[in-house]
Amino acid sequence: MSARITDKILEIETYLKELETIMPKSYSSYEKDLMAKAACERYFEKITESLTDLAYLVIKDAGLSLPEDDKEAFSILEKSGHIDANLSQKLKEAKGMRNLIAHEYGSVDDELVFDAITSEIIRDSRLFLKAIKKRH
Repeated sequence: MSARITDKILEIETYLKELETIMPKSYSSYEKDLMAKAACERYFEKITESLTDLAYLVIKDAGLSLPEDDKEAFSILEKSGHIDANLSQKLKEAKGMRNLIAHEYGSVDDELVFDAITSEIIRDSRLFLKAIKKRH
């Protein structure tokens, strides 16, 4: 495994641990605490960007075709057997949610974001890291 891939994995693991320490336990707490809400959304953005960066690093390291966009990076890793179709779809959805949060396209559904932050991004990130570690 290249040093860049190892460093990116460590970065993501750090972000996940940090998110877990600030994450409110309930939706009502999340909704009321604007600072925690903003911090959680920012960690979601950072984690998702780092997952995308890792996907590109793995693609380059494996000598695979470069994607035309970020979501395609996960499709390439799926087709090459690095990740399964379900995880690929989940990571694409996380990327879409990240874009929604970062660029504020329309109104952001706080309940949907809370669910993504508290249950999906942590689980899916860990599955992705496990799959990458196994292959590299």
